[in-house]
Amino acid sequence: MTASGHLLAHGVSSRQDLPIPFSYALGGAAVALVVSFLALGLLWREPRLKPATAGVALPDGLARFLDGRPFRIALRVFGLAATVYVGIAAVFGRDDALNPTAGTVFVLFWVGMPLLSVIVGPVWKMVSPVRSVHRLVALLMRSPPTEGVGPQYPRRLGYWPGAATLLAFTWLELVYPENTELRTLRTAFLFYLAVNVLAATYWGSRWFGRGDGFEVFSTLVGRVSPLGRRPADGRLVLRDPLSGVAGTPIAPGLFAVVGTLLGSTLYDSFSSSPWWVVHTQELAVDRRVIGTFSLIATVVIITSLFAGAAALSGRGAGLPPRRARGEFAHTLVPIVIGYLLAHYWSLLVLIGQQTLIQLSDPLGNGSNWLGTGGRGIDPSLATPTLVAVLQVCSVVTGHVLGVVLAHDRAVALLPRKRAVVGQLPMLVLMVTYTVVGLTLLFAG
Repeated sequence: MTASGHLLAHGVSSRQDLPIPFSYALGGAAVALVVSFLALGLLWREPRLKPATAGVALPDGLARFLDGRPFRIALRVFGLAATVYVGIAAVFGRDDALNPTAGTVFVLFWVGMPLLSVIVGPVWKMVSPVRSVHRLVALLMRSPPTEGVGPQYPRRLGYWPGAATLLAFTWLELVYPENTELRTLRTAFLFYLAVNVLAATYWGSRWFGRGDGFEVFSTLVGRVSPLGRRPADGRLVLRDPLSGVAGTPIAPGLFAVVGTLLGSTLYDSFSSSPWWVVHTQELAVDRRVIGTFSLIATVVIITSLFAGAAALSGRGAGLPPRRARGEFAHTLVPIVIGYLLAHYWSLLVLIGQQTLIQLSDPLGNGSNWLGTGGRGIDPSLATPTLVAVLQVCSVVTGHVLGVVLAHDRAVALLPRKRAVVGQLPMLVLMVTYTVVGLTLLFAG
């Protein structure tokens, strides 16, 4: 992904930056998954994750503050104010490399928002300006935001609209060559706003939790946050992250969401490799056509492989393939977070700082509204060795946690004798994806 005048590089490390040979790191990652799988088979014989009752309730005063109307209104106001501020740069700012709009969208929002959600919970649901606009529309129509003018949101649609939104955004980020031009971003803003407000007006605010891809993404990874809401009594609690993920609601299209996130990251890795760049430049085909076809094909293949492995894992319990896919979809959430951190950390640290500096001058006239204009970029958190180690550790950790989640769900669904064997399809695929993912990350 490039912006005018500078490169938004997703990694600044190479194999030589690792403190050990890359082949050792690759082999160690595969061994870690297999050893984790075997240890779980011996030591974890009963389901231990209880998402409905897990967690320790927050003190009443703190819980009342976080659930209170003033705090929630403040978050909505912040979301609207931040959107208006960036909108000023997008509409009235200069269309050059110093405009902060592209960095805000592709770095602070696309990378920073889900990583913040991992820490404190579903951020976008709380600050979403689209939800705020819909609430205003509902107020003008004198109807509750939860109710639309049409029927209830169809269950069969599930997360499919959210997956489509994420695929469209990743296409804009990774394929469309004019993705950082202000006219492109303004058009994307308006389209996103119009589709979501109209859909929520028709189906009610339930749409956002299924159809707004960014809220789906933020909420999905936010289930890893230690701060969550306990389903049994609705109280805010501190919980172990795996119990939060295990409580992910099952709905059609959930595998498409995680498949889109994993597949688009994999596409970004190999499409940035020197081999791919050289060979696609030699083809007499428009690069947008090649990119579009390759992105969609990668997402479909990754989604199909993981969905197929989940379906095979569920056969031991006699689960229909659709049910099995739903039961195991949440096991990929830590893997999504691992690759998000591995793939985009240096982007967030370096270009994120640059964007914060540029946000102080949204009009490009030399102003310093936020007081950050005179700051420099500190690269200490994105040194090549640090990034290389972080990439390996986050990918391996994500896959190990995925194995734990898959094992816990397997022992809950499958007969004891088949609980371990039934997980082999998912394990083989996870090991393969780990090896391929790390190889592509360090392909440069």
